Amino acid sequence: VSCPVTITRLDDPRIEVFRDVRDRDLRGRRGIFMAESEMVVRRLLRTPGQLHSLLLSPSKHGRLADAIKCLPDDVGVYVADLDVIEGIAGFHIHRGVLAAGWRPTEQDVAIDRLLERVEPSGPRVILAAAGINNSDNMGGLFRTAAAFGVDHLLFGADCCDPLYRKSVRVSMGHVLSVPWAMCEDLPTALRLLRDQHGFQVIAAESGEGAASLDACTFADRVIIVVGAEGHGLSQEVLRCADHIAEIPMAHGVPSLNVVVAAGIFLNGVRRFAAI
Repeated sequence: VSCPVTITRLDDPRIEVFRDVRDRDLRGRRGIFMAESEMVVRRLLRTPGQLHSLLLSPSKHGRLADAIKCLPDDVGVYVADLDVIEGIAGFHIHRGVLAAGWRPTEQDVAIDRLLERVEPSGPRVILAAAGINNSDNMGGLFRTAAAFGVDHLLFGADCCDPLYRKSVRVSMGHVLSVPWAMCEDLPTALRLLRDQHGFQVIAAESGEGAASLDACTFADRVIIVVGAEGHGLSQEVLRCADHIAEIPMAHGVPSLNVVVAAGIFLNGVRRFAAI
């Protein structure tokens, strides 16, 4: 059982992993990701093997005491006053909860691993994305995917890190529960899933050649592909699609936020499957 260790000094070497969190988010850290807020950390506590250590305010330690009392001995649990935590982390932490978790390896999030996890038959929904460089949108895609029962998320190499601290927080911790993969070549991955694993590929894009989403017929194995607002999806990605569909919108409104668009498409999949 992990016993809490009280931290009073900013330079205590035991909490080095939490030092200058914001700066390290930008530069990256080897093998570790950072999570914050009680709700997210509770989700992380469900898989203690992912957890490296916790840094908590006294009040948050009290709230989480039952959840952390059975953590393995190698998971550090540190308690410090809020001003000490903020001095260590380098920014204002009003939630009083920081957690360091072990990042999955590159092999764990490779397209090959996704292919291993996909059942050979039966209904499956994958949400694929290209060009997502905003961490709020990245986190929102995970939260939306969890809400609509998406089986996997697939990201092109031009997407930002799903385990950036803000993405983890915005996802409400679902980045830790919905399986995901990154691929260097999204079009090739889409063609492989379509041709060898029986997936229908539907690209969410507006403009010439796009049919209304209202008229779209979904297969029971489907990939919805979304792109960043503004740039949209590349021609190479669009050529991989069985169908290109657009959301009917009022005149003069060219596009929606990618998270909103993904939710509308996934709701369409859910409603069609329920009929």
